[in-house]
Amino acid sequence: MKILTIIGARPQFIKAAAVSRQLKTNNIPEIIVHTGQHFDDNMSKIFFDEMDIPLPNYNLNVHSLSHGAMTGRMLEGIEQIIISEKPTLVMVYGDTNSTLAGALAAVKMHVSVAHVEAGLRSFNLEMPEEVNRILTDRVSSHLFCPTQASVQNLLAEGFGNFNCRIEITGDVMQDVALYYGAKSAERSKILSNLKINSPFALATFHRQENTDDPAKLKGIVEALNEIHRKMEVVVPIHPRTEGLIKSMGIITDFRKIPPVGYFDMMELLKGCSLVLTDSGGLQKEAFFFGKCCVTMRQETEWVELVEHGFNLLAYPEKETILRAWEQMINRKPNFNIDLYGNGKASERIAKYIKSL
Repeated sequence: MKILTIIGARPQFIKAAAVSRQLKTNNIPEIIVHTGQHFDDNMSKIFFDEMDIPLPNYNLNVHSLSHGAMTGRMLEGIEQIIISEKPTLVMVYGDTNSTLAGALAAVKMHVSVAHVEAGLRSFNLEMPEEVNRILTDRVSSHLFCPTQASVQNLLAEGFGNFNCRIEITGDVMQDVALYYGAKSAERSKILSNLKINSPFALATFHRQENTDDPAKLKGIVEALNEIHRKMEVVVPIHPRTEGLIKSMGIITDFRKIPPVGYFDMMELLKGCSLVLTDSGGLQKEAFFFGKCCVTMRQETEWVELVEHGFNLLAYPEKETILRAWEQMINRKPNFNIDLYGNGKASERIAKYIKSL
């Protein structure tokens, strides 16, 4: 048994690290391929050492290209590694171009594919991530689903009739949150450095469907400005998003800070009163740390958070976001519910693989 793991972004490395620890415990060899999709100067050896993440065995350095060109070059590179390494199984995570390229390269070489975070659907094909999810699931032999809803999505699409195995494992993101959450207070001093004492809201927005639409971007900023008049709003903001805001002449009143590392984000989550975001991952992390969330999108892959009252969808325009904030800021749902496997997902995945 030899696992070839394909990763293309920092969040995937962090999630894969949780599974890698369990693979190592079970004496399962793993080869890690970094496609380079999300080129990041911060991904130095210090990053891997601090996060307790294995260094990749290969780096394809494929980035800053169109979707088609990027996926094609990744396919070519991964195919050569499969020929050289002869893995038993190729494991892919999530919904990036790297995920799809890894899955396609493997299935064309007649190597089984395991998809971690299978079955998630936004039902919005305008999102490139949705296309990647659907296609990756269809060619995978082992579908590791984080939730019962993701299992139901696959069954509704006919996967019960396909030559594959569907396993509900829980979500590796909860494993990650528990593991790093216990370390973040020692590694991060962001709350004291920023001198945040009063209740504050943590907000992020970066999705192109929001930032590239002037009306949506203006609506989000105006809503956060209004909330900031009632309680501090802290926004780790990406340079691209800030550039778009400036180019459109939109005024920001809320507190902007540079993008933060994982430990800093954990501490901001622990310290905040509410989360407003368009990020998929941050919706769940808010739940893991007992915070309610307003998701500034029309849909979410994490429907169980909405169904149980932890999350509220808000179309990205000022008044809708403000109404959602008013609803959620005083909500006190019971967070003592097992939606994502209680931190055992990685262990279940490793044990499953060992049983093959």
